[in-house]
Amino acid sequence: MAIIRLYMTMSLDGYVTGPQDSLDAPMGIGGFRLFNWLDRRNAPGPSGQVYTEVQATRAVISGRRTYEHAGRWQGDHHDGVPVFVLTHDVPDDPPPGSVRYVTDVQECAAQARAAAGDGEVMVHGAGAAQALLRAGQLDELELHVVPVLLGQGRRLFDNLPAGHVELDLVRRLTTPDVEELTQRVTHLRYRIRRP
Repeated sequence: MAIIRLYMTMSLDGYVTGPQDSLDAPMGIGGFRLFNWLDRRNAPGPSGQVYTEVQATRAVISGRRTYEHAGRWQGDHHDGVPVFVLTHDVPDDPPPGSVRYVTDVQECAAQARAAAGDGEVMVHGAGAAQALLRAGQLDELELHVVPVLLGQGRRLFDNLPAGHVELDLVRRLTTPDVEELTQRVTHLRYRIRRP
């Protein structure tokens, strides 16, 4: 069965966007700083390795907000893989490209797993990650932690219920100190422990 894994870049203080994110400013004020590590996506090393893995995923689950703020990826996230947008309300206009709207989190996870086969499903967005985590459908977290404090914005785990979610660290990749300071990042992969 396909693994559903969140891939999310975040600041050390837990923000995935800067303040005042909107359709016109999808990463908010100063939020694009979180993606400087992608300048090394085609280079050898940890960031290139992680980016290659992202591009090999066979399906995508995205929250509606993330999907809209990303310009709907023009209907294609990468190589035509199916994109499942988790939403409360299905828009009237038909989805572009390989996009499907799904209103039930369990059904969204089931469709994405089926589409990915024995591959992996990539998750985008704080809202989708939280919904999948609450539903017991998120298997792993790949967090790209950038050594910066944004201070404000949208946090990755703001709306989770009280209680513990136990995680096992399965991989840590850190960019070398010789890289440009703003391109430094630590890629942490955690497996979610099931009760």
